[in-house]
Amino acid sequence: QVRLVESGGGLVHPGGSLRLSCVGTMDYEAVGWYRRAPGKDREGISCISSDKRTTWYTDSVKGRASISRDNAKNTVFLEMTSLQPEDTALYSCATALCSADGPYDAFNFGRGTQVTVFS
Repeated sequence: QVRLVESGGGLVHPGGSLRLSCVGTMDYEAVGWYRRAPGKDREGISCISSDKRTTWYTDSVKGRASISRDNAKNTVFLEMTSLQPEDTALYSCATALCSADGPYDAFNFGRGTQVTVFS
């Protein structure tokens, strides 16, 4: 399976916004977004089912993140607003199962896109 490819990361000031994209073959599969902050384990932050009916956000991004997908373009988006320094991390996507408790059984991770929030 072709690796997913993330883009859209960058340097932003606190309060800024970014729209991350994840492109790749994801037919009929849910997709999860993950991030790994310096010195911390990777954590799942959001996921969306293949039919878009199920979405999930971890508490730390709830209300600031919005996940969506365009199946015709094999793309999943994660828009994040009100970014803070603690959001600094390598953000990656993966095909996964998406439940009311978050993503699981993830595989085919992309290489990630770096998000850095600095004053």
